[in-house]
Amino acid sequence: MNNSKTQEDQSHDQHAVRLQKLQNLREAGVDPFSANCLQTHTSKQAKLLYDELGVEETEETVSVAGRIVTFRVMGKATFLKVQDQDGQMQVYVKRDEIGEDNYRVFKKLDLGDIIGVTGTLFVTKTGETTVRAQKYTLVSKALRPLPEKWHGLTDNEQIYRQRYLDLIVNKESRTRFQQRSAVLREIREYMWELDFIEVETPMMQSVAGGAAARPFTTHFNALDCDFFLRIALELYLKRLLVGGMDRVFELGRVFRNEGLSRRHNPEFTMLEAYQAYSDYRGMMDLTRGLIQRSAEAVLGSLQVARHEGDEIDLSGNWREVAYKELILKATNDSDWFSRSKEEKLAASIKLGIEIDPGLEDFEITNDVFEKLVEPTLIQPTFVTHIPVELCPLAKLNPQDPSTLDVFELCINGQEIAPAYSEQNDPLLQRKMFQDQVGEEIQNLDQDFLLALEHGMPPAGGMGLGIDRLVIFLTGAANIRDTILFPSLRPGQ
Repeated sequence: MNNSKTQEDQSHDQHAVRLQKLQNLREAGVDPFSANCLQTHTSKQAKLLYDELGVEETEETVSVAGRIVTFRVMGKATFLKVQDQDGQMQVYVKRDEIGEDNYRVFKKLDLGDIIGVTGTLFVTKTGETTVRAQKYTLVSKALRPLPEKWHGLTDNEQIYRQRYLDLIVNKESRTRFQQRSAVLREIREYMWELDFIEVETPMMQSVAGGAAARPFTTHFNALDCDFFLRIALELYLKRLLVGGMDRVFELGRVFRNEGLSRRHNPEFTMLEAYQAYSDYRGMMDLTRGLIQRSAEAVLGSLQVARHEGDEIDLSGNWREVAYKELILKATNDSDWFSRSKEEKLAASIKLGIEIDPGLEDFEITNDVFEKLVEPTLIQPTFVTHIPVELCPLAKLNPQDPSTLDVFELCINGQEIAPAYSEQNDPLLQRKMFQDQVGEEIQNLDQDFLLALEHGMPPAGGMGLGIDRLVIFLTGAANIRDTILFPSLRPGQ
């Protein structure tokens, strides 16, 4: 019999035992699922209260609640710890203080049960703030045991599929998702302070625009036509610029029907922001300030540790370098951009890069950038003036019309935020869209082009991948570690 089968049998046995305990409780007139408790303090708040009072033992009562994660019976007394959102709180339960009958039932509780405890605060000889229980209430009976050797599991998919267990037993995961929440809060506060208006735009769209990606398709029964889950937020937000909302942002879910990888999940979160009378350089200031603010909130520092070596320094001015300059340096070929497609493919092989020969000329160069250049950009780097073929929504650079007034911010070896001087010429925008879609004219967003013809002010726009920002700030190894419920194949 293999080890996993033994664990399954043990879990099944414990499930049966706990079901019997629940039945016994109900026969004795106690139904934990009908009970509740008034939580007056979280674990953190209770500890702060004790520190503020500064006495050996308080007379003021508190009520804490949480899941039992440790349980140590010592005859007539028991020490246990309950875990809530803020952390863990030690509880001391004595038979003489809660009554013999209550204590007899109390000792039959299991790890994973959720209880409420009312009592006073004191500190143990080891210096741990503790609740001296006067009474307790069982408010939820755990019918399944907690995993005993969770940290030894090698099946990461089980961790992602049963995220609730991961959150119960893995402090690192709980902390990371609290940090993610802090990042979202700081982004909102930062944008509000700059007079941006937060908005919500459609997640189902008749045309999948604003990015080059494969959409998820759905059918709208009431209208009897296909719609798409959005692949970007951009085109509706720019309609709002036309409408006179000069500073807008949205934090929203975006969907791309593409592959799964360490850095890609089909469903992810984007911040997009648009500011009238600004440009891509204005977006540099906005993006730098926003990321610095998030780092200070989450880490308390602008120095971000890396597993691989040197810290990433978010302070001061960030490097700015042209896309073409990076390509020429990486290929060690000053004539790269005048080479034929065949010459570039041959040179790529010599550089040790595997490239699909079916790619367009500009796509080959961008593949070189993504595989050879981007992984080396560890410190914050604004990569500017990307080729015009890579984006149909930005303004041409006046000095070099083969490039765009755009930057891609790369940190820790990956792109984290692109930004543009937004194209507001409706005729040029239509031409750039037509060049992109070719004969697939149905993919042209005519409604957006109509909006532009009413006049959109010059503007800067920026997109920031929230999941990638959290990866960077928390040191997560995988995008799925930053998403509470990442995309998985349906369970059996």
